[in-house]
Amino acid sequence: MTRARYACLALGAIAALLSTGGRWDVSIAAWVAPVLLLRFVRTGPLTALPAVAAVTIAAALLWMVQLAVPVTALTLAGIAGFGVVLWLPYAADRLIVHHGPPVARLLMFPLALMSAQFLLGTFGPFGTAYGLHAAILQDWAPLVQLSAVTGPYAIAFLVGAAATVVNLVWETGRLDRVAIGYAALLALVIAGGQARLIGVATGEPTVRVAGINPSQAAIDAETAVHGASRLAVTDPRTVRPEDVRAAAPALLDDLFGQTRTAARGGAKIVMWSENAARVVAADKQSYLDRAARVADEEDVYLLVAELTYLPAAPFGTDQTHLFDPDGRLRWDYDKARPIPGLEIYRPGGHGAPVIDTEYGRISSMICYDVDFPAITHVDADIMLVPGGDWPEMGRTHTDMASLRGIENGYSLVRQDFNGQSTAYDAAGRVLSTQDTTTDSGIWYATVPVRSPGTPYRFTGEVSSWLALAGVLTLAATSMVARRRSATQRAHAVAASG
Repeated sequence: MTRARYACLALGAIAALLSTGGRWDVSIAAWVAPVLLLRFVRTGPLTALPAVAAVTIAAALLWMVQLAVPVTALTLAGIAGFGVVLWLPYAADRLIVHHGPPVARLLMFPLALMSAQFLLGTFGPFGTAYGLHAAILQDWAPLVQLSAVTGPYAIAFLVGAAATVVNLVWETGRLDRVAIGYAALLALVIAGGQARLIGVATGEPTVRVAGINPSQAAIDAETAVHGASRLAVTDPRTVRPEDVRAAAPALLDDLFGQTRTAARGGAKIVMWSENAARVVAADKQSYLDRAARVADEEDVYLLVAELTYLPAAPFGTDQTHLFDPDGRLRWDYDKARPIPGLEIYRPGGHGAPVIDTEYGRISSMICYDVDFPAITHVDADIMLVPGGDWPEMGRTHTDMASLRGIENGYSLVRQDFNGQSTAYDAAGRVLSTQDTTTDSGIWYATVPVRSPGTPYRFTGEVSSWLALAGVLTLAATSMVARRRSATQRAHAVAASG
């Protein structure tokens, strides 16, 4: 038994390392890891729990390495915290319901796994950046359509339930009605997801959207002025305002020139990547006036994005502004979720803006904002997401964003600097994509303008709160049952004495 247990630990650890949500994933491993690690925890002493904690923390650290996440004290603590929180479902199963009734042993682990991902995604500083089974299993397209009904966290429930059901079969040696019921549930989810994939239209009416990044020539000119790369001058505290002002004319000429080219190429909506423009506060109004003029002259909706360098704290703002074809400013939007430890901007607090247009309801958020599902419930048809990444992170981060479109039923267009720009329909299917680590040219996507809407957009996190309530209920009833059993044993001993 000991050899078999440690084989479960070893194989479970390998599967966990192959299903982190990084660049080297094998998605089937996301189903295998919980089965084997739960088996290891259930069939041995409590010393199994630290071993599984080591696995979940190691998986989180491997994800950090795969995606070249900048190493700071905060990011290291956050990643280790991810590992600990995702270990808690194993601890709950072993410590609370190990000797509990069958229903508790079936449900505690999947409910706790769903709850852990919900709490991280809603209240954690890093959102769903790591640990979300819906992101790991994105290539299972029919399965992840469940997110449109319940939100993304219910995928974790299905994965966790598979682990407890397989362990039940493993323990009893027979395929009983619980296993058959789970198989029927999974088949129903997949069939429903396939029906949604068929039902979500990708045809007319559509609109042509263009994405703009600074050209390589503009970046080279900017780098020559600053004496450092674009990424290195993102922290506004370390940059001289006179350098920003000196670099701005060539950069803005490039961005507005590409915007005019895109409009004349048939784009009706033009969007820039996050921080595409860099301006000092004193020059910002003239920059916005120019954006209004270009939108008016080219008859387009223009979403510009810039980093503004301020003379005092917080020293910078990360904003977007939408201008309509008449040159009117329709919104100013501040990034709601600056990256902890990497960005010093004050977070915006007014929610995602939405306007009605002839191309449906248009909304926008910025990059990391979209890692937090709870703030993306927007009644929109098209969600525009300016982003900025690095090569190791770009494709993965953009893929994560596509889940928000599935959950809320809108098309999502993410224009990414130094990563992967992609447009998705409301079912998460790729409409157009561009590797912006190698191609800085104008990118076009043809996007549906009508949203099918989703139950999750309106109900929000109801299913996740119910899962958390289920965990607490199972914990309470198991503890009461354990106490009652102990009391009965004590009475029996007293009576026999």
